[in-house]
Amino acid sequence: QVQLVESGGGLVQAGGSLRLSCAASGSTFSNYVMGWFRQAPGKEREFVAAIKWGSGSPYYADSVKGRFTISRDNAKNTMYLQMNSLKPEDTAVYYCAAGRIRFTGVSTFASGYDYWGQGTQVTVSS
Repeated sequence: QVQLVESGGGLVQAGGSLRLSCAASGSTFSNYVMGWFRQAPGKEREFVAAIKWGSGSPYYADSVKGRFTISRDNAKNTMYLQMNSLKPEDTAVYYCAAGRIRFTGVSTFASGYDYWGQGTQVTVSS
């Protein structure tokens, strides 16, 4: 059974950096897409970034391009989100997600993912 465990959230000042980790188990993930979503109070869950596990091809929301970097370590079954130049509007609960790859490609919608982590809080102060 697939399980995702997140870590790395915390409190940081604007302009600072954080690195989120998502430890995955229960599959080789070779045919999976894994991604990060975030949800701020009163807002819908928002796509942040995704990666094809096999190829490492990344995909980013426009709001984080140039600031965030998604990556994975196949040997450790761990996905990372390096967040630089953080802004107060980045404040949210960040969720790790995984789903089997589909012929339609990488999904930017939460419904495209089957498994979710518990979430980790990221707070950016001004």
